[in-house]
Amino acid sequence: MSEIDYAALFAATPSPYLVLGPDLAIVEVNQAYLDATRRTRQDLIGQHIFDAFPDNPADPEADGVRNLNASLHRVLTSREPDTMALQKYDIPVMGRPGAFEERWWSPVNTPILGPDGTVAWIIHRVEDVTAFVQAHVTGDQLPAKQLTEREALEAELYARARELQRLNEELRQAHTRERQVAVTLQEAMLQAPDLARHRDVAVRYLPATGSLNVCGDWYDMVDLPDGRFAVAVGDVVGHGLEAAAVMGMLRSALSAAIRALERPAQALEVLGLYARSVEGALNTTAVKAMVDPRSRLIIYSNAGHPPPVLVHPDGSFELLDQATDPPLGARPQHVPRPQAGHAYRPGDTLVLYTDGLIERRSEDIEAGLARLTDALGRYIALSPERLADALLAHLGLAGGARDDIALIIVRL
Repeated sequence: MSEIDYAALFAATPSPYLVLGPDLAIVEVNQAYLDATRRTRQDLIGQHIFDAFPDNPADPEADGVRNLNASLHRVLTSREPDTMALQKYDIPVMGRPGAFEERWWSPVNTPILGPDGTVAWIIHRVEDVTAFVQAHVTGDQLPAKQLTEREALEAELYARARELQRLNEELRQAHTRERQVAVTLQEAMLQAPDLARHRDVAVRYLPATGSLNVCGDWYDMVDLPDGRFAVAVGDVVGHGLEAAAVMGMLRSALSAAIRALERPAQALEVLGLYARSVEGALNTTAVKAMVDPRSRLIIYSNAGHPPPVLVHPDGSFELLDQATDPPLGARPQHVPRPQAGHAYRPGDTLVLYTDGLIERRSEDIEAGLARLTDALGRYIALSPERLADALLAHLGLAGGARDDIALIIVRL
């Protein structure tokens, strides 16, 4: 079988296509797009899309640039295709400065991912439906008896499409407002003053992208007497503002419990009992680890959470999985939680994280753990801050993920 000439295939595709870089500059265009916009390749290649196609300044309601820009940035963030509602987006008339012609488009923006998981290109496909829209706007003004049944149906479908476009935009704006509130609340509740005293500790929180799946995950760090300190991560079931509120209550309760009890297992026991009185808190997972520099011992307890990783300077590692118990409230009766200790050496690195860092759809969690430990071994010589960034980039999560991610890296 002969190889397919993809360049020729793209050039001959009958639907208009642009290829954009992550900076939204035009890097390729097919002939159908040139025909639809009456441009040449020299007119478009290398141009920023909104320099090539600005809003019509004579139209006070022009929102083509705003809507398309929002869609393209959703694609860059979510790394998923975005289908836009029918758009009125007038374009400049070539050779007539300041002149625009009315155009209606049906656009779809599709990401192409690079080897690192980030968006390398965006395919912008449009269908020019100007003739159809203009014909039916005129048709709407005619008496009903002058419209054929098909024309009346098409006009009705067009009117419904415009109404859906308006409702879709309102929903997106409401989604954006709630998500901003949730993320702001999350950031406020994740303040950990004791972190300022630890230069060898890095923390990261990444809210989920492209959805309201934010605010269920948390991290915390608490200084204890005699130079000891405790770190924790947790994950509340649920999304949005409700999960944010539950997360804030559980995080505060666990932080107070470890200060009073100084034993991770007892702190998680208290948290489990408290969770029974908080709606939406059951089945939360959490892991708590106390580090004692005097004895060089990590004491930990785990409530249904992925295991912390202890990484040695040579890249070898151990999973701290000897004190694992079900999530909060999973048992009908209260049972004491297990606790384990593990010795460490100076220069080791302790890593706690939530499942968004390792879980992928249709993949066993063991594969995610293997990917994580491989990346940790590869970059372990870096400082905690640089290690955190390298880890997220290596796992393809630097721009966000489908689920929240909380991460703590401690150089011991």
